[in-house]
Amino acid sequence: MLTLSLREIIDISEQFILEDEVTSFTPIETGNINGTFRLDCKNGGIYLLQNINTVVFQNTEVLMNNVDKVCAFLREKTASGATSLTTLFCYPCKDGKKYYTDAAGRVWRIYNYIRDSVCYNILSSPELFCKTGRAFGEFQKLLADFPIEELGETIPGFHDTAKRYATFLDSVEKDVCGRLKTCMPEVEFVKARAEDTHVLTDLLAAGKLPLRVTHNDTKLNNILFDAETLEPKCVVDLDTVMPGLSLYDFGDAIRSGASTAEEDETDLSKVSMSMELYEAYTKGYLSAAGDSLTPLEIEYMPFSAKLLSLECGIRFLTDYLDGDVYFRTKPGWPEHNLVRCRTQFKLVADIESKLEEMAAFTKSVV
Repeated sequence: MLTLSLREIIDISEQFILEDEVTSFTPIETGNINGTFRLDCKNGGIYLLQNINTVVFQNTEVLMNNVDKVCAFLREKTASGATSLTTLFCYPCKDGKKYYTDAAGRVWRIYNYIRDSVCYNILSSPELFCKTGRAFGEFQKLLADFPIEELGETIPGFHDTAKRYATFLDSVEKDVCGRLKTCMPEVEFVKARAEDTHVLTDLLAAGKLPLRVTHNDTKLNNILFDAETLEPKCVVDLDTVMPGLSLYDFGDAIRSGASTAEEDETDLSKVSMSMELYEAYTKGYLSAAGDSLTPLEIEYMPFSAKLLSLECGIRFLTDYLDGDVYFRTKPGWPEHNLVRCRTQFKLVADIESKLEEMAAFTKSVV
């Protein structure tokens, strides 16, 4: 977390066109990528200041173009009465840009602060997961007619599982850290599912799946809920919004939210995909997005949960082979990424055993 003085914060805020004068700030500790601060103002205004992580997001122009255009599009939907969801707003700088680069090269942006809202890091009930699915489903439906050609790739190839697989094979061949001998069963697990890695990209290339606006980080804590009614209020963390497949968002939501164990659980007997949670999320998601999706998108929803779990496991295993250069690992735990990949692969295996049941439920909801 950046340590800044009030004077520095005010100097940054003065580069933006705001309706109120910043008088104090509070660092917000949640979030692993960007530095975030709550700005409180003289006349009661509240803003959200973020320092964009330019190591992760190297093309600020593309990133902020995507965020700003998607937010503007959603605001029009809100104004027309198409949704009750609140939308983020990117405040402009005095030079017209939606971000400011300071003398140290740090990049900043300011959002509206979503008042009277709460977010959750831990799933407390299937009902909450159903609401999360409904919020992301509504997000997908509202953007169904967005002109996709106006967006760029924030992180190129982010969910291109076939490319992830090719990178994995390269890491296996090079074995730069001599770790291959410790993970041969996991390597063979991936190779046995090589054909799965290009199923969705092949369908996209053949024009059978539509390119859509995708969120690409559909976790529970990226939905703000109304503090009083506990209904979804705003979809946040739009940094990875870019062209993709709706199935990426659905599959990753199930991977991250319907698992019965933590991502680095060492006891694999605890790892499975909860059908109760799958049904809750699917019901909520399709209640909002269903009529905006194609029959083939709906058909491949169960498979997407398997594929996104496999992709995540491949990424963990690749990083383990490469020497833990991407994912942060716990000190003194050199097997951390290997443990993570095993958890994902156990989830893949469990999903495989439930695909028919998942498909039957999904079909029953449509």
